[in-house]
This record gives sequence, structure tokens and C-alpha cells, in this order.
Amino acid sequence: MISGEWLNRPPASTQDGPALLVTAEKGSDFWRTTAYGYDRDSGHALLSPLGPEAAIEVSFVADYDQQFDQAGVLVRLDEETWIKAGVEYCDGVLQLGAVVTHKVSDWSSAPVPWTGREVTLRASRSGDAVTIRARAGSDPWRMIRLAPFPPGVPATAGPYCCAPERDGLTVRFTRVSMGPPDETLHS
Repeated sequence: MISGEWLNRPPASTQDGPALLVTAEKGSDFWRTTAYGYDRDSGHALLSPLGPEAAIEVSFVADYDQQFDQAGVLVRLDEETWIKAGVEYCDGVLQLGAVVTHKVSDWSSAPVPWTGREVTLRASRSGDAVTIRARAGSDPWRMIRLAPFPPGVPATAGPYCCAPERDGLTVRFTRVSMGPPDETLHS
């Protein structure tokens, strides 16, 4: 069973066996200022404590096709300090990306052919950084981001989803697990 405390409870969330189905509210998103000129802290995230030396993995099915639909993992200190990483549908293509926010957001992304596949995001927190890795199915892990994050402070993490542009996005989260951080940055 996938559990935690909701940051912005979604309109619907249902256990379906071991999976959690989450329906996002239209207009939900996490973003701060950069380029768009607005701050949004309305995305849906099911958060649990994430220690200073820990990792979280979130798996979900990337089965969506509307502009800015997104799902993945959120690591959060507060509304001005957080990292979201996942798969987002943008400009007609599914994109693997990360947004790192320290008062303002930045965004990096690249297209992936993962539509309809189970995707796993791994956020590994160690020292003053979070390393983000991703894969589809049992493909090899690929590192997508190494980002600064305040060391030694309490944080939370968990699955998130957002639907900035439409009603009706439902994401199937298939697994969430926590464990030790990655031993090295590179394999």
C-alpha cells in the first residue's frame, strides 16, 4: 500500500490492489516564477519523511498525452525549496525532466519513447545534493540530474502528479519505496 500525507489532496485517489490511482485537479502544478511569472504550489503529492541520507523510488505508468500532464517524484523542504522529477507531456512529446527550485524554478527535459510504460524515478539524497535517476521497465538507470539540496535538514518526498491544462488526468502509481542513498554518483 502506498501511503503518506497529502500536500494538496487530489479530487480522487483510490487503492487498486497495490497501485494507487490519483486524479489531478485542472490547474495543479509546482512552479516558481521563472519565465512564466507565476508561483504555483498546487500539485498533488503524497509525502513521507526523507532523511538526510536516504533515497526514494516512485514507479508509475506514463499513460497520458495532454499538454503539461506530469507525474514523478517530489523532494520538498518547503514551498521555495524542492525538486520534482518525472515524465511530462510537452509540445506533443513525452519528456523526461527535472525542475529544481531554490526560490525560483529551472527546468531541464529531453524526449523519451516511454508512453504507456512503467517508469521509475529515483531521488537519492546524500550530503548537499540529490541525484535523480530514471528508467522505463527494467532498462538501465540513467542519471538525469545532480542538484544542490540543503544538507542535514528534515525533508519530505513521494509521488506527485499535476494537470496544469486539463481535467481528468489519472495516474497509476505502482510502487513507492525508501532505502539508503546511492553509494556513488557514477556506476
